[in-house]
Amino acid sequence: MMSHFDIAIIGAGPAGAVAAALLNKQGFKVCVLEKQHFPRFMIGESLLPYCMEILAEANMVAAVQAEPSFQFKNGVAFTWGSRYTYFDFTDKFSAGAGTTFQVRRAIFDKILIDEAVKQGVEVRFGHGVNAFDNSGDVAHLSVENDAGKTYNLTAQFVLDASGYGRVLPRLLDLETPSSLPPRMAHFTHIQDNITSPKFDRNKILITTHPQHRDVWFWTIPFGDNHCSIGVVGTPDKLLGDSETVLKKWVHECPMLAEILDKAIWENDFPFRSIQGYSANVKTLYGKHFALLGNAAEFLDPVFSSGVTIALHSAKLAADLLGKQLKGKTTDWQTEFAEPLMQGVNTFRTYVTGWYDTRFQNVIYAPNRSPEISRMISSILAGYAWDNQNPFVAKHAQRLDALAALVGEIAPQ
Repeated sequence: MMSHFDIAIIGAGPAGAVAAALLNKQGFKVCVLEKQHFPRFMIGESLLPYCMEILAEANMVAAVQAEPSFQFKNGVAFTWGSRYTYFDFTDKFSAGAGTTFQVRRAIFDKILIDEAVKQGVEVRFGHGVNAFDNSGDVAHLSVENDAGKTYNLTAQFVLDASGYGRVLPRLLDLETPSSLPPRMAHFTHIQDNITSPKFDRNKILITTHPQHRDVWFWTIPFGDNHCSIGVVGTPDKLLGDSETVLKKWVHECPMLAEILDKAIWENDFPFRSIQGYSANVKTLYGKHFALLGNAAEFLDPVFSSGVTIALHSAKLAADLLGKQLKGKTTDWQTEFAEPLMQGVNTFRTYVTGWYDTRFQNVIYAPNRSPEISRMISSILAGYAWDNQNPFVAKHAQRLDALAALVGEIAPQ
């Protein structure tokens, strides 16, 4: 096996696959090191339309479109008690793609990395990074394969796309507590058997609990009469085994109880839980390395921003790293960290506003302005870097002003 590359990428998820493809397209020798073997389970199943633009640049869209189990997606719907509203991503402020897919990540992630391999990227599955040394002229990685053999690999630069594994943040002591309160999720996949016309399979459904507005649910339909369903809240509210907790809370929500009345919950997919998933780091880059996607920061699953942030970080890093390795002057702070965090902080404002109910009040307000709806739709479609959108450029001020105008919305 080769022991030196232009770029080593830790992790073969969406950020790693796309970064690898984009850098390979520029003519660099790229090696992806993935500790696991694909396919493997992962959450984050509802893509945003902006993802499609980056996937197109990486020449991966056709392969995604060809997968029959993926569900076409054109928006997001919200329900709370008897209220129901939605945003159509094809009717948005920002230019760009207005549709995407709901995906099983095990299939989706494998499609992307397989496409990178077809394009010429070397991928080593079952190879985990257990040490990193960036003190010299190149980065040195100690890699162990799943047969227990250890070897050294060097690269001009390393991108950490390890997601929740957060390899370099752990090895370099970069982890810091998230600014968001700890939350947990219980979830599973079910055979939904939904026949109700109230449910639009072309949209993810986000449900607010009738009484506990900081507890919410995702319902993500796939293209084969199955869906992913989960509940999110603080650990004190969601204590217990995943099956009991999830079913209990779902049945307390009128629309979910109605549309899932024929659902088959017991199948070959287990009930799962995850907690303490929000994360942050001291820095997004350093000598010979940068952090992508969830390896850097993960906010919250409520607006499905995780894969979008991961892909945007991959594009920014690939573009900048290409310049750097070709001898051009680069500034990782102003050309990577700050542009990336602009969108992350935009999403953070609306995630925070969701849990303190200011943004919920805006979403559920009657007679919402069409112009404002189009601006919000753009953010929910992933265009959180479009500074032409006032709800991006001045996200905190705009949300505060709109929430004050709307006021508190009473449940129905």
